[in-house]
Amino acid sequence: MSEQRIYHALGLHLHQPPGNMLEVLKNADYEAVGIIHAYDRISRYAMDFKDAKFHVGMSGVLLDQLRDPDVVEAYAPHLDINAMLERYRKAENIELIGMGHFHPVFPLIPKKDWEEQLTIGREKIKQVFGRKPLGFWPSEMAFTMEMIPAIVKAGYKYLVVDSYHLRPCKVDASSGRADVLSAYVAEYDGVKIDVIPRNRDVSNAQESGMDATWFRNEVLRKVRENPNQDKPRMVCTWSDGENGGWFRQMHEPSGFWGHFFAPFMEQVRSGGEITPVKISKYLEMYPPVDKTDIQTGAWNVASTSGSDFSQWNGSSVQKQGVSEIATVSDLYWTLKPTVDDRHEEQLTEKLQEARDLILESETSCFLFWGDDWVPRLYERTEPARAILTEISKELS
Repeated sequence: MSEQRIYHALGLHLHQPPGNMLEVLKNADYEAVGIIHAYDRISRYAMDFKDAKFHVGMSGVLLDQLRDPDVVEAYAPHLDINAMLERYRKAENIELIGMGHFHPVFPLIPKKDWEEQLTIGREKIKQVFGRKPLGFWPSEMAFTMEMIPAIVKAGYKYLVVDSYHLRPCKVDASSGRADVLSAYVAEYDGVKIDVIPRNRDVSNAQESGMDATWFRNEVLRKVRENPNQDKPRMVCTWSDGENGGWFRQMHEPSGFWGHFFAPFMEQVRSGGEITPVKISKYLEMYPPVDKTDIQTGAWNVASTSGSDFSQWNGSSVQKQGVSEIATVSDLYWTLKPTVDDRHEEQLTEKLQEARDLILESETSCFLFWGDDWVPRLYERTEPARAILTEISKELS
């Protein structure tokens, strides 16, 4: 097995719910400072380590906040946000990754809303950074095969899924194990897309803390234990890039970048067995052939396995919130054809106002943080419902 055939794809996911950048700065400035510097370190290390490869996904709602003049001004004593975003634009070794604009749990929101969440999110990245993302990251890793046609229609070439939910059509005959260190092709309703498994075990370590020696040994161990050792191997690790003290650590030698990343790159430069790679380049070098199905699910949160959506839809309050989104969204879609036919600017503007509120209500955080955050969902759906009710009266 050639040393140059073991690859590592590093992924970092960045997101803040609507208004959170200012809210956290107001209520917990130490936390806000940790978050904004976590974002900045990615761009700085990308510029300092040009031989490294990064995959960075930012939700559209986070980008909207980072470009808000009020946010830029409020954080100015701590960081120049505009300069940070410019570094992201210039960093050619960062492969930008798309997601739903408002970071929804796609399997829990109406299917009719998928297209806008996807297209708006992808266009936002193009607007901010000057290039559209090729890869797609499902918010909360929440995925179902039915999403594939919508993802491909939005322009994405590959998607990342949790290896726990990978169901390859072929497994190793001798061991009965699935190969989770290779790319696949998934197909739904005649539409195909390349699939990259995110290695759950090593990603958990990336999120909580590891060093370069442990990482090397763990990757090599997984390569030895995984089937198809004669093929190119890729370990894809993905985690939040700003949550927890590991990434927010202001003393860089003690955090992800100083304790793990810089020493790892020293290994790479000294001829180590593991080579950083962009996923798009890996797929170009080794186009996937084998097919896989993907079990519906999300990533593991706390003690959950990710096989269901209990973290977002477990309590009765959460379930009611999901139902509320569906009801208000359905009302929008019922009224839209009639409003479109009327060609009245005032009605169109009102309808769009309601639409924006509905899409924003689908932010996963309003469900993720339990019953205490669900009211934030209603803060969007209730005014949307009122606007739609008014429109309905005007149409009658």
